[in-house]
Amino acid sequence: MKKIAITTLGCKVNQYESAAFQSGFEAAGCCMAGAKEMADIIVINTCAVTAKAGTQSRQAVRQLMRKHPDAKIVITGCYAQMDAQALVNSINKPLCIVGNGNKDRLVQAALSDTPCDLTMLMGKISQKKEICRLPVRHFGDRTRACLRVQDGCHNFCTYCIVPYTRGPSRSLPLEEVLEQAVIFSSEGHKEIVVTGIHVGLYGKDLPEETNCVEMMRRLCLAHPEIRFRLSSIEPMEISEELLALMAEQHNFLPHLHIPLQSGDDAILARMNRGYTTQEFKETLLLCRKKLPDAAIGIDILVGFPGETEQHFANTFSRLQELDCTYLHVFPYSQRPGTLAATFDQQIPQAVKDERVVRLRQLDAEKKEHFYKRYLGATRPVLVEHKRDPDGNLRGFTDNYIPVSFPGHRSLMNTITAITLESASGTQVNGRHKEDDHAG
Repeated sequence: MKKIAITTLGCKVNQYESAAFQSGFEAAGCCMAGAKEMADIIVINTCAVTAKAGTQSRQAVRQLMRKHPDAKIVITGCYAQMDAQALVNSINKPLCIVGNGNKDRLVQAALSDTPCDLTMLMGKISQKKEICRLPVRHFGDRTRACLRVQDGCHNFCTYCIVPYTRGPSRSLPLEEVLEQAVIFSSEGHKEIVVTGIHVGLYGKDLPEETNCVEMMRRLCLAHPEIRFRLSSIEPMEISEELLALMAEQHNFLPHLHIPLQSGDDAILARMNRGYTTQEFKETLLLCRKKLPDAAIGIDILVGFPGETEQHFANTFSRLQELDCTYLHVFPYSQRPGTLAATFDQQIPQAVKDERVVRLRQLDAEKKEHFYKRYLGATRPVLVEHKRDPDGNLRGFTDNYIPVSFPGHRSLMNTITAITLESASGTQVNGRHKEDDHAG
């Protein structure tokens, strides 16, 4: 029986796909290697969204090769897709590299005794018209599961490598989405994060008439016992219909993660984002009107080429005035092959680092303000499988507030009412009405 080890870097889509690889290997009679066991096959699902992610992917490959010198090495994901031949040339060992568009063939290629055909397994991602079918039998021991419903993007924001590594938008047929949700329900998952590379494009490429809102409606109605959380959605794809569904369905969680990227119109135009800061503000106001308790997270890309101090000041002041819950801040890095990589006025790393620090401080202030708004309130919390470092149970409220509280292990993987009692910075403590049975 072959022993398999899988390492995953990057996004929730990669997490889902790695779970599918594990399901495929187990169906073929393999087993997963323990932490201290030698593996026969190593799969590394890489990321390339930032330069740091690319570096981490290279490091993971080399570290795992040293740890498992006799294992067959299989590399996939966005870093492998960027330049497979360069990866082959840099490693003094036979590799099997599988392109993002052929991940459904990874298990077969890994188990084959014949050498991997790089050209065949990479394919041409830009010409892919259908999503890879990657069913997952179980999603590990995690409380929540990720359900990948869509892959690819054709927006071509000037900073982004993803359209080049993931190809055009491709959707999983709705019936297959529902079938995967049934599997996760049978596995006992109480929450599903609906994810994709560009989820708002869901359904536009399918022959049947459907869209992201209809998909979420079908999921919520089919599984009232499961909480559904939408991973991320573009600002101009947030409709009144989507917000109404979120308000109506108790299990469509009030949580929106929305990429803004810059609070300056000139920078947004250079990024090819397709909206203005005023349009983004109006979208956020609509969200707050329809969903006053919703968690609203915002992506911000710092240090884009040409971002002056005034541009950054505009972003900072815009974010200060927006009623959001948290900021996901990351520094711009040049990605080979993107238009922005050719722009002049690249920002020095020290300047980017300083701006990131300032925005992450604002993020902490936003979180604390939002969390304190709910002190004294009782919210439904999905309790995680693992305790926090202090031995308390922990989980997230429906509107994405992380809370710790004393309680018995029988509460793990249940949705239970927790009263939020105190907040110190971003640490929120709560109470379960039966916490005197903690153990």
